[in-house]
Amino acid sequence: MNRKVIKNQGITLLLAAIGAGVFVWLSLPMPMLLGPMAICLVAALSGAKLKGMGQVGMFFRTFLGVAVGSTITPDVITRLPEIGTSLMFVPLFVLAIGGIGYPLLRYGFGFNHPTAYFAAMPGGLQDMLIFGEEAGGDVRALGLIHATRVLVILTIAPIVLSLVWQLDLTQPPGVPARLMDPWQIVLMVVAGVVGWKGAEKIGLFGASILGPLILTAMLSLSGIITHRPPAEIIWAAQFFIGIAVGVKYVGITARELRVDVTAGLVFSAAVAGVAGAFIYGIGRSGIAPQLEAFLSFLPGGQAEMTVVAIIAGADLSFVVTHHILRIFVVILFAPVVNRLLNR
Repeated sequence: MNRKVIKNQGITLLLAAIGAGVFVWLSLPMPMLLGPMAICLVAALSGAKLKGMGQVGMFFRTFLGVAVGSTITPDVITRLPEIGTSLMFVPLFVLAIGGIGYPLLRYGFGFNHPTAYFAAMPGGLQDMLIFGEEAGGDVRALGLIHATRVLVILTIAPIVLSLVWQLDLTQPPGVPARLMDPWQIVLMVVAGVVGWKGAEKIGLFGASILGPLILTAMLSLSGIITHRPPAEIIWAAQFFIGIAVGVKYVGITARELRVDVTAGLVFSAAVAGVAGAFIYGIGRSGIAPQLEAFLSFLPGGQAEMTVVAIIAGADLSFVVTHHILRIFVVILFAPVVNRLLNR
């Protein structure tokens, strides 16, 4: 790694730490996530040469998978049929977002077919970039539209959680490390790294989260891992995710801001309307608790929504199962449908 990259990463870390500190000082919600995200976003839009944290950031992301996996117990397995009805709405949710988003981006903003199509798919950012690039889409536009969707959701979700459910989103997301068995923390680190790298080798989507999730769930079901990661580790994961969202706007041009980001904002408003309808209907009908329905049908990034669910104290296994299914449906069917449309 050259000096320039190290210098830019150092500047990014310093700014992120300042952002987190300001949010803590002002008692704003989710300070370790939204503080770094906000200041890195402002700095990137101002032309600062920021740099993501690479493998270090990915390492801390693995603990979100560990956090979810550690909640998978025999009792949770027996409850899975209870969420089956809610899960049935996920493919319809994906179809509704794509059905509204594609014509909006294709004809409203003039993006070419592959760019509009894969930008409208509510899947993982990296997967949609890969599919879109292979199909001839504009990778930069795709990245900015998806990043804006995640940014808007991460900004709105804490506000709604605070106003509607009166949740205190400044509280620690777990017990302190000093109160935990050190051996449990060691096991979590091992499960995170081994699960992540193992999933990467077999090409599993969302490897940094799903790999640790699966391995930790196995260890949790066998009674080996008995706790969630301590608060300090979850805070660190939030911190690096906040950086990752903010730095996606580095190097943005005036045209990209005017066209791509505006398209992302309008698309996010449309997505919010679709999500609101599903959340209201599912919660109102009693299919799922209102809080879990809200967090399950917000199409943010898998890692970002896991963080929000942890901080909100929601049913993690319920929420994350919906997001995994959403991303799985998009990854499995989006390329197939695109080929059929091309024909």
